[in-house]
Amino acid sequence: MNALLFERPVWFATGALMLEEEAQERDEFIYHRPVLVREAVELLAPRAGALVLDATCGGGGHSEAILQTGADVLALDQDPDAIAEATKRLKEFGDHVTLRKANFRHADRVLDAVGVERIGGAILDLGVSSRQLENAERGFSLMRNGPLDMRMDPATEKTAGAIINSYSEEDLTRLFRDLGEEPAARRIASAIVKQRKVAQFRETLPLARAIEKIVGRHGRRHPATQVFQALRMEVNDELGALEEGLRVITDRLEPGARIAVISFHSLEDRMVKNFLRDRSREYVDRPEWPEPRENIARSLLVITPKPIEPGENEQRFNPRARSAKLRVAEKLG
Repeated sequence: MNALLFERPVWFATGALMLEEEAQERDEFIYHRPVLVREAVELLAPRAGALVLDATCGGGGHSEAILQTGADVLALDQDPDAIAEATKRLKEFGDHVTLRKANFRHADRVLDAVGVERIGGAILDLGVSSRQLENAERGFSLMRNGPLDMRMDPATEKTAGAIINSYSEEDLTRLFRDLGEEPAARRIASAIVKQRKVAQFRETLPLARAIEKIVGRHGRRHPATQVFQALRMEVNDELGALEEGLRVITDRLEPGARIAVISFHSLEDRMVKNFLRDRSREYVDRPEWPEPRENIARSLLVITPKPIEPGENEQRFNPRARSAKLRVAEKLG
């Protein structure tokens, strides 16, 4: 790994994270605690002077680590609060970092606007930031009451409240089952439709309590977790954005540059795994073909046949990291 990464104090260290009580004194934890930073930057292997795209910059944790290697960064985020936080955090890097408010599915538009044809690497962290989860007004929290919002970009129109109060029972069932992987999807959808006829759902905690009443509580995980996940993904079209973003970002990588993706649940990870597989295999085969054919879409080499997961130290100090999976691929010449 590039020794420049450790030339000045950073919040992580080789082999172990800083003690949590020390780390929490650092400003970087005010907004968001990034996951798998050391592993992601090591596998990205950015060249000094290359431009790396941080497609989901959040509070700027991954961007900062990449900048410390000597690479430049173009940082995107659809959340204006994240852009504001990252701007403060990364100001010491001057013109080595450029920040833009944008969804990564539109990364090609941003690159065109700043006059960049090819990039020397890209990272996508698909997790929800700690600030978003803890700010009740954003509507992501199961523990703090707030409006049923859940928009990553406050400028968009669709909210979680609009979905809960307008989708049909069948559409809610599909949503909770397909995006939330919720076993009780139909029961929950039926109960919500009945209750909203009496009074529409406006806030997060009444919805969470209604779901808990329907399915009961088993273990430490809140019974509304998977429904809230499904709503968030629907509000922000997260799988649609990921499908489009993987394609446009990979197409802009220069030969030898790498893309690193950190996902947090099975639907995301499956999409990333399949995309990297489809772009990396030499031949494709179909039942109607007499023999396999050369894969004309082949453009990647998979670097991580199995996903990289957080170590015990990181999981202990950052419980939200437990489900994270990192996959990396390299652009072929």
